Amino acid sequence: MIIAIDGPAGSGKSTIARMVAENLGFTYVNSGAIYRAMTLRALRHGLGAGEVDAVLASSEDARIEYEEGRLTLDGESVEGELRSGPVDAVVAQVSAIPELRTLVNRIVRRIAGSTDAVVEGRDMTTVVFPDADIKFYLDASAEARAARRFEQGTSGASLGEITKNIEMRDTIDKAKSVGALKIAPDAEYLDSSHLTIQEVYDKVYAKILQLREHYGC
Repeated sequence: MIIAIDGPAGSGKSTIARMVAENLGFTYVNSGAIYRAMTLRALRHGLGAGEVDAVLASSEDARIEYEEGRLTLDGESVEGELRSGPVDAVVAQVSAIPELRTLVNRIVRRIAGSTDAVVEGRDMTTVVFPDADIKFYLDASAEARAARRFEQGTSGASLGEITKNIEMRDTIDKAKSVGALKIAPDAEYLDSSHLTIQEVYDKVYAKILQLREHYGC
């Protein structure tokens, strides 16, 4: 069974997806973290987002796995670096590379395809798993999302800088030639701007139980 969750940066989809996966005993797959890992690898090689061919070359032999629910890059746990300022600054451009999206989609399908999984990202419900059993689109205002990121304290940027980065990311994500951020017609839409994480989780989990009973899955 595949539960797919899409939404813009900072909408809470990663936290919700992880909570749902843990409660159901499903595998959790964060496609955004994979793009960030590829971006981190490119930065470690001294590459900029505009060096498309070199970024692709640096990504093709990357070893991406989930070990005990945590993403590893080439055997190293890198989750603490994925939301750093340098990665935040260029991940939107890197993730817009069509060939890289094809590569990451292949990785996501490999990890999730052989098990029950909760997958989340920007195009999980529309491109990667268009036939997912259950689909969600989590949304929130740019201001609410920026405030959440700022409170996490992982990037070192100011609230204004984070807001600007999120608005830039939204623009790029919605304009991508491949895998653009959009709402699938059959996805359950939820605006979390004024909800706590627990309130969002309660709504999502209740809907999952309802849909599983309805579809018998």
